[in-house]
Amino acid sequence: MENRIRILVVDDSAFARSAITKTLETDAGLDVIGAARDGAQAVEMTKSLKPDVVTMDVTMPNVDGIAALDQIMRECPTPVVMLSALTTEGAEVTIRALELGAVDFFLKPSIVSPAGSGNVSDGLTQKIKIAATARIVKSPRKAEPAPNQEVKRPTKITRATHLDKVVMIASSTGGPQALCQVIPAIPGDIPALLLIVQHMPSGFTRSLAKRLDHLSEIDVVEAEDGMMVRPGMAILAPGDFHMMVGMNGKIILNQEPQECGVRPSANITMESMSRVYGKMCLGVVLTGMGSDGTRGSALIRAVGGEIIAEDESTCSVYGMPASVAEAGFADNILPLPNIAQEIVRKCREKSAKSKGKTTARG
Repeated sequence: MENRIRILVVDDSAFARSAITKTLETDAGLDVIGAARDGAQAVEMTKSLKPDVVTMDVTMPNVDGIAALDQIMRECPTPVVMLSALTTEGAEVTIRALELGAVDFFLKPSIVSPAGSGNVSDGLTQKIKIAATARIVKSPRKAEPAPNQEVKRPTKITRATHLDKVVMIASSTGGPQALCQVIPAIPGDIPALLLIVQHMPSGFTRSLAKRLDHLSEIDVVEAEDGMMVRPGMAILAPGDFHMMVGMNGKIILNQEPQECGVRPSANITMESMSRVYGKMCLGVVLTGMGSDGTRGSALIRAVGGEIIAEDESTCSVYGMPASVAEAGFADNILPLPNIAQEIVRKCREKSAKSKGKTTARG
């Protein structure tokens, strides 16, 4: 069959390699063209075989999955789906992999279990098919810290005492890497509240919030039901919960039905913030599959708020931003490197205008 997706399977376990290969080859559109037993072999086989997608285990001898992913992204950029363990440590490593450029991840125990179901295999094959369409950009080589040198965290700054904007950032496939570029570029004294919805399972959003907080001046936390919002804070919706803001300024979490096939849904958060904050709302729709964020963008525009959509040129998957742009709801369409700057500019506009009026009166 022509146009089959060519896959390289990477795992140090012969049993796992066999189980993953058998699962994938039940789909006529997929073709496993090779299997590597460690990260070093994975890099060499990626260079020689040029697969469309690589499935990458994390824990392997010699060169592990993270080191192999980093080298692949720098030397022969290829869509990679990580196979992750459902543990706290596994979640943290998975977030690091997504930050380095992995397109997505899948829970490894479910795919290698003898009791694995058809739904499990369908989930992995769907992720591989999406990954095969993703835009992968060559990663620049970053300066490595000296041995035993601690990487300095940004100083936390939360001087803002007033709220001029409420920013809602929506993302899905490719989102963690995009968020790791946008959120650290937001100053901690910004007179705004940030709400973030990243489509991700329960157990992984806490690790993502922790990673973003480590990289950023602004405080980043995973949402808790009833927590108060404030300026200089970024709140990430937990996996499997919709996140809303109440009229009393408190976060509301619920497990109402999925919207657009996901929970959390950006539409739900956008709908609540449009009711509470009106024209103070700024919606930002980043890379991702599907149309979540489109209905919410319409609601924000209807109350006088604004929408920024990521440009196709920098999206891993141009789905969510495309839906918003094609519906005519995007006030600005910008490449990812320009989005944080535009968020800051819009958040500071009101303060600058207020200061200008005060000066004129004086």
